[in-house]
Amino acid sequence: MSIDPKFVSTGFEFPGYRIAKTLGVVRGIVVRSRSIIGTVGASLQTLLGGNITLYTEMCEHARADAHQLMIDHAGQLAGNAILACATTLTKPPQM
Repeated sequence: MSIDPKFVSTGFEFPGYRIAKTLGVVRGIVVRSRSIIGTVGASLQTLLGGNITLYTEMCEHARADAHQLMIDHAGQLAGNAILACATTLTKPPQM
C-alpha cells in the first residue's frame, strides 16, 4: 500500500479527516558517504567558501531517499497518512 504524498504532514491533524487508529512510529534513515574523489572535490570547494554543492547534492538525495523509506515503512504497516513528520540532519564529517 502506498501513501498519497498529500497525506504526509508535519502537522498533527488533517482538517476534514479523523484519526481512527495510530500504528506507531515510522522512520526512514539513510547514511551516505562520498567517494575519495568527491571528498577531495568538496574539500577544494570549502577553500573557496560558499555553498559546497557536492555535499548539498548528497544531502538532498539522502533526504529524499529517507523520506521515501519512511513512506514505504508506513505503507508496510497499512497506514494511509503520516502526521508529525520531522526531519533531522547531521552535517558531513570534516576532513
